[in-house]
Parts: sequence; C-alpha cells; structure tokens
Amino acid sequence: MDEHPKEKQRGPVVLRRSPRADETTTTDQRLLDSRGPSDWVHTDPWRVLRIQAEFVEGFGALAEVPSAVTVFGSARTQRDHPEYETGRELGAALARAGFAVITGGGPGAMEAVNRGCSEAGGLSIGLGIELPFEQGLNPWVDLGVNFRYFFARKTMFIKYAQAFICLPGGFGTLDELFEALTLVQTKKVTKFPVVLFGTEYWGGLYEWLRASVFGGGKLNEKDMELLHLTDDIDDAVRVVQDAHRAWGDTH
Repeated sequence: MDEHPKEKQRGPVVLRRSPRADETTTTDQRLLDSRGPSDWVHTDPWRVLRIQAEFVEGFGALAEVPSAVTVFGSARTQRDHPEYETGRELGAALARAGFAVITGGGPGAMEAVNRGCSEAGGLSIGLGIELPFEQGLNPWVDLGVNFRYFFARKTMFIKYAQAFICLPGGFGTLDELFEALTLVQTKKVTKFPVVLFGTEYWGGLYEWLRASVFGGGKLNEKDMELLHLTDDIDDAVRVVQDAHRAWGDTH
C-alpha cells in the first residue's frame, strides 16, 4: 500500500484510492453545468440544508414571542365534545394570564386551544407538520410555521414554552409528553412543569407509572413529581405561573 495514496479534496471531505465517477469534475462545475435529473433534492446532504432552514425559520419566527405554554391534545376531538370547550377555556385562561399558546396547529383540541387564546386577545401559535393526509393550520392560528421534520418541530415546542399541558390525546400527545418528561428528568430543561389535564383520561396512565414503573424501581419520587394531574383550569394555570416565577427568580 502506498504511504501517500492519491487523494482528491471535495471541500472538507478527502477522497482516496477509488473516487466515484462524478469526482472527475468539480463542485462548481456540477452546480453550473448540471442538466440531469432532480434526484439530488432527495439526497442526505441536501436534507441537511432543509433541516437547517427549518431551524432558522422556526427560530426567526418565534424568537420574540412572549412567555408561552405548549398545549397538546387530539386532532380528533370534535367541536361538540366537552373536551373541545375545555380546550377553548384553557386557551382563554392562559391568554388572560399573559401567556401565548403553542399547539400543533391542527384541528380538534389544538384548534380549541388556539381559538380560546385568540378570542381572549392572546397570541395563538401553531406549529404544523407535513403529513400523508391533508390537515393544514386551523383558522385560529395567528402565527404559524409548517415543518417537514418532527424533530425540528419538537425543538420549537420545547424551546419557546415555559410549560406543557396535555389534554386527552393519542400517540402524538403521548410522544410529546414522554419526550418532555425525559428532557426535564435529565435537566435539559429546568423549571418546566408538565400538566396532565383530565384525571379520568390520564389517571390510568398515572397509576400505571406509579404502581409498575415507580414500584419497579425504574423511577424515583422526584420523577413522579414532574407530573401534575388536574381537572381544574385555574389549577393548571397556577402551576404554570408558579414555575414561570421560579424560573424568573433564577434568571
């Protein structure tokens, strides 16, 4: 083997011994002279730029929002369901307490929270996601950002919120719930309450966590204290306000 094998530099990348056929040209040449198919827009290097663009767009759009609370809940909640009215009242209560609300921007419980906040004069934010089925942002979103990638969207849910409130929901709500709990447990975010709204809906999950997970030694008491279970809107808002004040005292 040669001590100094033949190499080619492609920006910060070094290629040795068996370059691909396309390495006989330069990057500039391929940029300016290419007339080939458009498969390149689906390659991983190009995806990195799209991902970067989503973070830049999200950071730019949300950087100056006031203190906010992210609220999750099912897209399947019907407008005539009591949970829809609960979401609407919760959104209004958070707005009156001086918080913007952030939701996934879709229908159902998300729409209810956005609607209540907007009707009460608060800032109603929706962070949408590209899905196989048509959804779009609900009409009560005042500031909306659409994402291709769940992980970029999840960052915005956490970064620009002071708390999570989970209304009854499905896999998406559960996903966000446990991701938030993991970030709080590992102290990636601090003074960040997670409220489960609806004792009848969430009580079984909470009891399973206490009996099986905590009981089996997989959680400690402080971990269980990260969750606050309630049926009262004023109580949920109080938890958010207390945590926000505690955060302010340390910053």
